Amino acid sequence: MFEALAEKLMQIFRRLSSRGRLTEQEVEDALREIRLALLEADVNYKVVKELIGRVRERALQAQVLRNISPWEQIVKILYEELVSILSSGNRELIFSPSPPSVFLLVGLQGTGKTTTAAKLAKYLKRSGRRALLVAADPYRPAAGTQLEVLGREINVPVLGSCPSLEEIPERAFRKAREEGAEIIIVDTAGRLHLDEALMEELSSLKSALAPSEILLVADAMTGQEAVKIAREFHAKLDLTGAILTKMDGDARGGAALSITWVTGVPIKFIGTGEKLDALEPFHPDRIASRILGLGDVQTLVEKVKAAVEEREIRKLEERIRKEEFDLEDLLEQLRRIRKMGSIRELVEALPGFTALAGRLDEEEAERKLRRMEAIILSMTPEERRRPEIIDGSRRRRIARGSGTTPQEVNQLLNQFFEMRRLLKLLKKRRKLLFPPLFMR
Repeated sequence: MFEALAEKLMQIFRRLSSRGRLTEQEVEDALREIRLALLEADVNYKVVKELIGRVRERALQAQVLRNISPWEQIVKILYEELVSILSSGNRELIFSPSPPSVFLLVGLQGTGKTTTAAKLAKYLKRSGRRALLVAADPYRPAAGTQLEVLGREINVPVLGSCPSLEEIPERAFRKAREEGAEIIIVDTAGRLHLDEALMEELSSLKSALAPSEILLVADAMTGQEAVKIAREFHAKLDLTGAILTKMDGDARGGAALSITWVTGVPIKFIGTGEKLDALEPFHPDRIASRILGLGDVQTLVEKVKAAVEEREIRKLEERIRKEEFDLEDLLEQLRRIRKMGSIRELVEALPGFTALAGRLDEEEAERKLRRMEAIILSMTPEERRRPEIIDGSRRRRIARGSGTTPQEVNQLLNQFFEMRRLLKLLKKRRKLLFPPLFMR
């Protein structure tokens, strides 16, 4: 997410940091480069003009130019102005005073509305809210089937395709009462492009369902086209928010920086992958940090907490303290890493590593994790508890069982022993902030 933009901005900041003081001309030159980087990232030119104007006004103040580290001031100002641009509108979900609340998902064909509907239902389920998924696309028979498959996967009730749009409201409310659903998520029909027929159908559904949320599902990779689409849908339907999909593949990021400012429609969620739990609330401060290459530590912490229960952390800390950390523990940590999301997302969330995430061979990293897991699973329980007993013949047997080579087995063991040595050095620390994440 934002790799290309973040890398260009970081290069500009590195050049500024090499200078003790900044002249007015140097500030102007830096702002010109930042402007070009934003335009190349497909950010709306009006947004760029407004943003650069605000930063210039603040950065050229005398107290900034006299600061010991003026480049840090520019980064700080740019961060604050990015947060301001991204923050407009109410990003909280709106629920009806009397349930069920209706969330109408709209957008063009191919933006991922059906999968997003299931992701949103799963997100709501995690917070204790029961949703009903409704297929409202009579033109694409597979849409109803796809929604039913996704509903079964996340254990959420689904109302499949109805013969006509007119029947949907009555059947949806009846099904919601039967299932005890608090929220009805309606997956509407899309088109390859905007047309009057589509808008009339959506307007009719809006009148009949009285939704508390009308959410545009837009493909972030379309850049300025997503902004244009949002503007037109908003004019016809009065959108309450947007969900940007495919943010994990968005190298430019212009849509995220432009949609809210241009249309006034707040971004409420972003899709960060294909899995059904890859939907995150939109946090302007975290997105601004990623854009500037400062990482997203808060999201990383939340992923760690979601993957690891506090009780398990304490148990692991105790084993490390007693110097009992073994390959069984390592296997558990490898599995937790995979539960936390893609390797690329984890690396991208670390401050200063945004650019590296763009060059990371995620498939190769995943293969390495799987090979490490296979090697440990090919060991006997005794070997996992006491890896020092693994000699040459055991290495060959483990390699055959895991489909690897004795050299790979040896490399894993050497890395494990090195890790255990480092943990011994750290055992006097009062508290470990995270469980060890092992990856070479």
